[in-house]
Amino acid sequence: MKRALRALGQWFDSRLGVSKSLPPLLFHPVPRGTGWWYVFGSATAAFLTIQVVTGILLALVYVPATDKAYDSLLYLNNHYTLGWLLRAIHNFGASGMIVLIFAHMLQVFFWGGFKFPRELTWLIGVGLFVCTLGMAFTGQILRWDIDAYWAVGVGMGIMGRVPGIGEDLIRLVLGGPTIGPATLSRFFVLHVFVLIGLLGALLALHLYLVIRLGISTPPGRGMRVDPATYHQQYQRDLDRGEPFYPVPVLRDAIVGAALVVSVVIVAAILGPKGPGLPPDPAILHTEPRPDWYFLPLFALYALSPRYLEMFILLVLPPLLLAILVAVPLVAGKGERSIYRRPVAVLSVLVFFLAAGSLEYLAFVAPWSPKMFAWSGDPIPQPMVEQLIPEQLVGATVFQFKTCRNCHALDGIGGKRGPDLTYVATRLSRDGLIRQVIQGGGNMPPFGDRLKPAETSTLVNFLQTLRPPGVPPARSPASRIE
Repeated sequence: MKRALRALGQWFDSRLGVSKSLPPLLFHPVPRGTGWWYVFGSATAAFLTIQVVTGILLALVYVPATDKAYDSLLYLNNHYTLGWLLRAIHNFGASGMIVLIFAHMLQVFFWGGFKFPRELTWLIGVGLFVCTLGMAFTGQILRWDIDAYWAVGVGMGIMGRVPGIGEDLIRLVLGGPTIGPATLSRFFVLHVFVLIGLLGALLALHLYLVIRLGISTPPGRGMRVDPATYHQQYQRDLDRGEPFYPVPVLRDAIVGAALVVSVVIVAAILGPKGPGLPPDPAILHTEPRPDWYFLPLFALYALSPRYLEMFILLVLPPLLLAILVAVPLVAGKGERSIYRRPVAVLSVLVFFLAAGSLEYLAFVAPWSPKMFAWSGDPIPQPMVEQLIPEQLVGATVFQFKTCRNCHALDGIGGKRGPDLTYVATRLSRDGLIRQVIQGGGNMPPFGDRLKPAETSTLVNFLQTLRPPGVPPARSPASRIE
């Protein structure tokens, strides 16, 4: 038996070349001093492995259909053997992966590891970070509850504002003009195939560059990066270094195993997240919000004045991404020590203060619907005094279809959506009809809950909401959200 196994191993090795290719990977030298701060990359890879394994097991049961997904999640939680634990590990693993990849990027940024010759390694790492956020967002949608439904609405509201191609992007992602049967299956394909494939390809390229260029030397005071002399200096550091195996490998294994075990323990104690209420837009007794890693942007959008919304939605995220991309291109040479780079330290402190403050505000701001505004806050009398009968009928629809729960008139009513006192100056009649029927932003579609006559009279009333003497808008400048 031993002889047969040895012969089989030699047969595979002669074709795969494991005995020749593995030792150089394990025993390649790394600079001395690469201690416990250098473990975040391997720990992130360990969490990605968790996500892939648990994701495959969950996909065996999960049904990516709008009428079946919610029930399949309940089946996983309550009937499938250890299904609840798989969902919990997958959920907490996603959070852990985001934390670790952010910590890895922060460590590389502080240590100056993005400088020459590792600029491309940093750029690919930025791509991995974006893909991870994409996986987190699409994963939240697959938790097909009321939060997921509203998240689709928010995402499509943002996408619909892209000049020129917004409506085409919405149709591409949703499989139609509104949320329908094809929507969830498309998010499932994005999550399980497209993003994970892109993530795997970028990770392979990232690891190749790490092995080819080596691990950056821990920075010291006065340690500057000069492309003309860097490779000679780095070779001297390697000559005084240590092999990757066994000590650095052992550190990576210890941290990775400890974090994986921690996630399993936390998942077993706290259990899976959701699903919450069913994905029914008619359910208003809810407080939908994104998962914690998107809350700062959610808070910034909700608390900012209306004239900044286009900047926040369409300019700020690409701007932040452009800053990350520009880091190695602008500061690819010079000092690496954190003590000689005060601008870098100050930038990170400002970011953390802003993100932390917004994360806190996301939990205390009054963004849930004002559930009884429709019965407790009548439409201000000056808004109905001069209305013709058809417009009065529209005002009745506005009141009793609970629009007041999310929208205020003259500052009175819900705060979830914008005040509609002057909405007719922002949206044309066609824009109002499209917004009511299709929804967008934080607003779900109401096309399946209003009769055509009700929609028409409602829009007639909304067109009266403008200052005296100001004509209604002729083109949709913005949307209700």
